[in-house]
Amino acid sequence: MTPYPLGLQLDGLRVLVVGGGAVATRRVPALLDAGADLVLVSPHITPALQSHADAGRLTWLARRFEPGDLDGAWLVHVAVDDPEAAARVSEAAAERRVFCVRADDRHAATAWTPAVTRHGPVTVAVLGGGDPLRAVAVRDTIAEDLAGGAVDAVAAPDDAGPGRVALVGSGPGDPELITVRGRRLLAAADVVVIDRLAAGLLLDELRPDVELVDASKIPYGRSVAQEEINRVLVDRARAGKFVVRLKGGDPFVFGRGGEEVQACAAAGVPVVVVPGISSSIAVPSAAGIPVTHRGVAHEFTVVSGHLPPGHPESLVDWPVLARLRGTLCVLMGLKNLPAIAAILQEHGRAPDTPVAVVQEGTMRDQRTVRATLSTVADAVKEAALRPPAVVVVGPVVNTLA
Repeated sequence: MTPYPLGLQLDGLRVLVVGGGAVATRRVPALLDAGADLVLVSPHITPALQSHADAGRLTWLARRFEPGDLDGAWLVHVAVDDPEAAARVSEAAAERRVFCVRADDRHAATAWTPAVTRHGPVTVAVLGGGDPLRAVAVRDTIAEDLAGGAVDAVAAPDDAGPGRVALVGSGPGDPELITVRGRRLLAAADVVVIDRLAAGLLLDELRPDVELVDASKIPYGRSVAQEEINRVLVDRARAGKFVVRLKGGDPFVFGRGGEEVQACAAAGVPVVVVPGISSSIAVPSAAGIPVTHRGVAHEFTVVSGHLPPGHPESLVDWPVLARLRGTLCVLMGLKNLPAIAAILQEHGRAPDTPVAVVQEGTMRDQRTVRATLSTVADAVKEAALRPPAVVVVGPVVNTLA
């Protein structure tokens, strides 16, 4: 039989899930996201389902199914691998005219769950004629086209629109590491303001009519350049454009995103912030360095090294950092690395503390230099490393080496 596709509005409606194993664990999040009044019946449930119950997101009845559990339900998901138990639920559902999804036997069900992909407000559901592998294959193809912009399904996202600004973190450099939401907003932009750390390959996906403003080419001093960026964001938004400020890493991790939000707020321009993957964590990971590791490091600290130790404008307490036992990640510190290594040793870090410097992490030209605190400055000079680079200090450097 050919199924009749339908989108169910389940907000506030009672939905029953019978079973507490892996299948139920997969089905429950989407039902909760749809706003269903969810009741789960099972003697035992997975830790993930337990967390939903503990948080009050669903009602757990710790027993076997009873026909009365279906009273008032609009939909039931049967997520058990016992055909006889599943059949009893199906029979009770049929008596009450409640649609029943069967994980154990699609042909015995009165409703099927499709393979689903979501792209902003757009939901694509694929039914494979009873073949779930076929449905998943088609779903994945559509998902790739949506994410890559080949299919323009979201011309006007809810959080985009005329006169608005979005601060989007593009991640550490690899264009595939931008968030789904960030990519969706970028595809809707009228104006994109970038700097040298933004993931450049993402620019190939922009529409031909998008205005691209390269903030790294603004010919002013550092503080004035930021003021000019703020002016461009506000000016374009007031002209009725949707503006995306595409930043490397995360907008709020040494990205001056806070200043840009303040400028937009002062001008009465609505602004949304889309977090990005910070290079302070992602770049060490790409080099095989976990910033924390059981029994090695229980903390990690991220600092900016763009000002040398002792600089009157520096807010970093280097002596305190030297006494910490965890991992230290230094961003924008390549130029001042000799002074940083020296002050850390001066205030207690052992000269043989492992150090790694990762250049252009996650990108094709990624390079890693491993040394110790006493030798890293010379090692970096010899290797001719250049920015952008992340410096990692601590025993985690050699954990997986």
